[in-house]
Amino acid sequence: MSKQQNGATMAWNDNNNQTPPELDEVIKDFKNKFNSTFGGKSSGSSGASKAAKGSFKYIFILAFIVWMATGIYIIDPAERGVVLRFGAFQTSTTQGPHWHIPYPIESVYKVNVEQVRSAEIGFRNAQNSYSGGVSSESLMLTRDENMVDVKLAVQYKIANAQDYLFNVSNPELTLSHVVQSIIRQVVGDNTMDFVLTTGRDQVAQDVKMASQSLINDYGLGIQITAVTMQDAQPPVQLKPAFDDVVKAREDEQRYINEARAYANDIVPKARGASQRLLAEAEAYKSEVVSKSEGEAYRFTQILTEYTKAPGVTKERLYRETLEDVLSNTNKVIVDSNSNSLMYLPIDQLINSNKVSRTGSNTSTYNQTPSGQSGESVLRSRENR
Repeated sequence: MSKQQNGATMAWNDNNNQTPPELDEVIKDFKNKFNSTFGGKSSGSSGASKAAKGSFKYIFILAFIVWMATGIYIIDPAERGVVLRFGAFQTSTTQGPHWHIPYPIESVYKVNVEQVRSAEIGFRNAQNSYSGGVSSESLMLTRDENMVDVKLAVQYKIANAQDYLFNVSNPELTLSHVVQSIIRQVVGDNTMDFVLTTGRDQVAQDVKMASQSLINDYGLGIQITAVTMQDAQPPVQLKPAFDDVVKAREDEQRYINEARAYANDIVPKARGASQRLLAEAEAYKSEVVSKSEGEAYRFTQILTEYTKAPGVTKERLYRETLEDVLSNTNKVIVDSNSNSLMYLPIDQLINSNKVSRTGSNTSTYNQTPSGQSGESVLRSRENR
């Protein structure tokens, strides 16, 4: 059995050693070319082999120079270069020409640190298309349990190229998530009225500060330059009711302004009128006091005269009082014992008597505030 196997094996080997003539020539030609290129012996002349070897060295040197030249790179003023060696951070470079070990040993990433980039929260502009709606980003709940639709625009720059490239796999997406979380927190701490009206700037400033603090903790290498609230509105379903509230608030402010304008107009007038009344009251007070003092002084003088001559004083006061009383009537009194008939211009006498009595009373006696003379008052007291 073994002999049969050995015989079969020898027959097989014999068959393998027998190659076609064409294949032998191809293999021999390949060996000659390989030996001539890499310095091996061939069936050709030794001079041709040396020339081929020298050409290969020059080609290798030229290829090496070209490969080394590919490591030259230039960093612009607005850029920062990050050099990686076998995928690990090696160093960072600033503006100017630099060189690194060419690929695949080292590679360079250029990052623009001066470019202002933007991120939209709750909306997307035409250049930044987005698959799907963004209402999930913009709708949020306020402290008074109302829904608001808030849209923010965030401008930022890359502050640290190394952190931006290696600390987080997707810095832009992480930034968006951070701002969304912070804006929901800030809106949730305030009322709907504050967010939609007077508190827009304050909300944007709070979002910027809180987002930057959280970004620094994450090590994103991003610096937020501005946060702008593009729009803040109630949901579409609540828009009519909110418009009514806004109109009522505007009317309230208008009424307040009108009331202030009226107050600014009427208060100075009222103050002027009060000052005028006070001045008139002071003048009336001075007048009454002066008249009272004058009446008191005149009464004292009459009393002095009455003490000296009571009868004469009474008669004089009686006559003066009678003249005052009769001067206001249209009657003329004459002596009934007279036998002569008198024709007198009664009207002229009456008028002239009134004029003379008025001047006499003004120059002789001062009247009291009630219109009665001091003598009449005295006479009435004596009659009582």
